[in-house]
Amino acid sequence: MFKQYDVIVVGAGHAGCEAAAAAANMGSSVLLVTMNMATIAQMSCNPAMGGVAKGQIVREIDALGGLSGIISDKSMIQFRMLNKSKGPAMWSPRTQNDRVLFAQEWRLALEKIDNLDFWQEMVKEVIVEEGRVIGVKTGMGHTIKSKTVVLTNGTFLNGIIHIGEKQFGGGRTAEHSATGLTEQLVELGFESGRMKTGTPPRVDGRSLNYSLMEEQAGDEKPSRFSYSNTKPLAKQRSCYITYTNTKVHKILETGFEQSPMFAGRIQGIGPRYCPSIEDKINRFADKDRHQIFVEPEGWNTVEVYVNGFSTSLPEEIQLKALKEIKGFENVKMFRPGYAIEYDYFPPTQLNLTLETKLISNLYFAGQINGTTGYEEAAGQGMMAGINAHNKINGLEPFVLSRSEAYIGVLIDDLINKGTDEPYRMFTSRAEFRILLRQDNADIRLTKKGFGLGLATKESLDKVTTKIKEVEALEALIVSTKVKPSQVNKLLEKIGSAQLKEGSTLEKLLKRPELGIAEIRTLVEPFDDQLNSYSEDILEQAEIKIKYASYIEKESQLAGKLETMDLKKIPDGFDFNTISALSAESREKLFKIQPKTLGQASRISGVTPADISVLLVYLSR
Repeated sequence: MFKQYDVIVVGAGHAGCEAAAAAANMGSSVLLVTMNMATIAQMSCNPAMGGVAKGQIVREIDALGGLSGIISDKSMIQFRMLNKSKGPAMWSPRTQNDRVLFAQEWRLALEKIDNLDFWQEMVKEVIVEEGRVIGVKTGMGHTIKSKTVVLTNGTFLNGIIHIGEKQFGGGRTAEHSATGLTEQLVELGFESGRMKTGTPPRVDGRSLNYSLMEEQAGDEKPSRFSYSNTKPLAKQRSCYITYTNTKVHKILETGFEQSPMFAGRIQGIGPRYCPSIEDKINRFADKDRHQIFVEPEGWNTVEVYVNGFSTSLPEEIQLKALKEIKGFENVKMFRPGYAIEYDYFPPTQLNLTLETKLISNLYFAGQINGTTGYEEAAGQGMMAGINAHNKINGLEPFVLSRSEAYIGVLIDDLINKGTDEPYRMFTSRAEFRILLRQDNADIRLTKKGFGLGLATKESLDKVTTKIKEVEALEALIVSTKVKPSQVNKLLEKIGSAQLKEGSTLEKLLKRPELGIAEIRTLVEPFDDQLNSYSEDILEQAEIKIKYASYIEKESQLAGKLETMDLKKIPDGFDFNTISALSAESREKLFKIQPKTLGQASRISGVTPADISVLLVYLSR
């Protein structure tokens, strides 16, 4: 009934979609297996993409030739660049999306890929022979053969949904959980654990009084995620902000005895940085209010996502508490919030390619690895799909370093440090964040994507032109000189120190209070020259000049890291034979089996002294 595939992808969430698209677009025959064809690429939680550090990941996926950025642009209803008041390393794009349109666009994009097939069914187990995966078995007893398998099961593995004292199996509201696979993988020798996440109630926007809330409009000049020619928004839908209060908190507290979290019915660990509302008022008892973001679910729906009110309390308490929030006095609930508990597999059991160490040609991506967030899942899915294709075609593994991409930071953290709580990406996790900005993802990664066969020649030509234009503009700014008489009136007006002698525009641009917008008004001929450059070229040149010293410093540190990563550790190296290593270090090194000295240095519990000892042994 089934042909043999190159790649089988199990699960059609954000990780599964990117994995299937990447492998198929690179030339592999791919089967995408999902329990429900109607929920491909469903936004299970909030209807948004990007945000702090997450937006950088979406840009990186797009630069490599993935689809998340394009799909986000086609389905967005609002665009905002977050953290513009901070340095460019912190700027993060975010879109509010039409939930239905997002899933539709993903499915349409996948169906246009010729060598990508679909099958609706649950996968019960992977087929393994002589330590290598050779296919999957389904719930109806079908055997489907393949050269590789990518598992992207999301929250479905033995998923249990909790609402107050009620609990029932499910991987998502109104959808069955996946059973059998965890038990088989554990039997094969994998270590598993439990995690939890949650979602807030959805409400009827017609029942809300927006005049009592703070409007949060999109950017005046909305940008987009993709470096391709997706259309920017001509109109946008606003979000709104309101707050809980002490009365809301007291009502919620009345349900604590029925809370599955406080009663101990939930064993899994939840996301530290996205806690439930009951967890927030319990942990931050000194706070008399918490922010609530009121987010529309799409262009043509009244359904609203109550961001910041994730909860698993009984539904009647959820509704009663919501009614005490300003603007929610007459709220009608569509469905209550809930918590979901599910199986995951500690990611230290993976190689940097996301292939499992235990079973050859088997890859894990997304929440099965202990992460949270659409963007983190999509980035992993793309990398797993790329490496599955490369493995069966005898090509080199594709691994991004910590200095090349946030995706590299994400995977390096997971493999070397592991996680016992849902991992979420932040800019603070990236030590080279001034290099890994959202504005230069195309410059960093498009050439790599083209080499993989994912990014197009058009994309490569576009980024090549961009680099040349930025360099030309930099040279212009560096070489253009100004006299005090030309600029001092403006400098005095904006409170910047006046010139006593001639200077270059480069030196002026390095002043914190001066940007390209001010600089272009200083000398009229210079302004005329700038008019030939697009906004993204102007921004890129400004960042490179203004932050040149920081960029140079991080580049040097990245070079040192690269040198460490070039020092290979032989396969099967027995760390237990080095008595000079600490006991913890020997244990961690033996478990993770790092491939390079750089990777070894990033493992929790391995000290600089241990690395020095290891370096001596490797030198011998």
